[in-house]
Amino acid sequence: MYLTDRSAPAHAGTDQERRRGPGRKVAPVVLVLGTVSLITDISSEMVTAVLPLYLVTTLGFSPLGFGTLDGVYNGVSALVQLTGGHLADRIRNHKLLAGLGYGLSALCKPLLLLASSIGTLGAVLALDRTGKGLRTAPRDAMISLSTPTGKQGRAFGVHRAMDTTGAMLGPLAAFLILRTAVDGYDAVFGVSACVAVLGVLVLVLFVPGRERGAGRRGAGQAGEPSASGDARAAATATDSDSAQDDAAASDETQAAPGAKQPVRVREALALLRIPRLRALAGCAALLGLTTVSDAFVYLLLQRRAGIAEEWFPLLPLGTAVVFLLLAVPVGALADRIGRRTVFLAGHAVLLTAYALLLWAPDTPALPCLVLALHGVFYAATDGVLPAALAAVVPGHLRASGLAIVGTSQALARFCCSLAFGAAWTMWGDGPALAGSAIGLLCCAAVAGVVLRPADSTR
Repeated sequence: MYLTDRSAPAHAGTDQERRRGPGRKVAPVVLVLGTVSLITDISSEMVTAVLPLYLVTTLGFSPLGFGTLDGVYNGVSALVQLTGGHLADRIRNHKLLAGLGYGLSALCKPLLLLASSIGTLGAVLALDRTGKGLRTAPRDAMISLSTPTGKQGRAFGVHRAMDTTGAMLGPLAAFLILRTAVDGYDAVFGVSACVAVLGVLVLVLFVPGRERGAGRRGAGQAGEPSASGDARAAATATDSDSAQDDAAASDETQAAPGAKQPVRVREALALLRIPRLRALAGCAALLGLTTVSDAFVYLLLQRRAGIAEEWFPLLPLGTAVVFLLLAVPVGALADRIGRRTVFLAGHAVLLTAYALLLWAPDTPALPCLVLALHGVFYAATDGVLPAALAAVVPGHLRASGLAIVGTSQALARFCCSLAFGAAWTMWGDGPALAGSAIGLLCCAAVAGVVLRPADSTR
């Protein structure tokens, strides 16, 4: 099985591209959703940039306590993603589910002003992540369904670049607020809530309510290969057992053209019978088990390089700048040379960042190098993984397929946060990161085998 290692055939999506005209590279809905994500990420990253230091230094949480909250922050959204993806496919209204998710997250921002214990903070963060879980799969499905298969990497790259612009502006805004406001953390949480409401308004006013023609296309965009044909082609190149799996999956997941019946849970679960989707979900989970959360990376870097506390909110800015610059070109590169290659290379870059945190001499260049590598990792993985699903999952089940893979990855990262926090508490930050680095090396090697192209000469 392989990670959609080649872009779609040259004829894929040609009818759609002809209708759009040769000059239009990205669908308008991608740009609007990118704007919504930009605004929402300003709000979210204002909180995320200050939360680790706020919890550890102001509220006195231990690394284990922080790891538990960070795990909740990632794990709850994973569980809800499945529900959000299935409901979006079932009611055939991705915008509605995405809007509910964005609205719930906006509602939680002012509640942070009232939370001071691990229980109340955990509840508020769980609600916030519930909103993220509801919106992620429907949003990515809208992007995927508006884009030809061969340009999925570019489309997701554009969206992630706009999203990352917000991730870059959020820490900067938090930094300025902390330096000027008397009650800095309260001011950050309050401004974050106002910005989040603006993002919801843009979604409601400018994103189309329903995907036109989605029911007619069934398997996705015009010119997009159906799951059955695409899966059978891959299976034929490997073995007859996989071909039987794909044929059975396509029988249960491929809706008849024009079908208006709601998507059933049984149809969504049948996606797991597609071998390539299982490979994607399994490898996303395997690599997620050893991917240390951003918050821990920034805490480690702050301690390792002796960065003053007032500069801590700017650390995510370094990651965001590199991600912003590389998201589109790396996404386009993945369309050309293969998404598997770019995806695995991204994890190799992350492993290099871990090695620098562990063994590099303490020089002024260390923070820049680590943050740059961290940004490259996200550019090579964050949009590439959902782009790889375009030729695997039929269009009427796209949100469900995205949710399955996203959930497997997020649940694994939830476990990683808990384990890393416990290891840091018991043995220290160095041994905890060394264990993660060794685990990432092993898991990347396994993923390279599982996701290898069927034809070893490619």
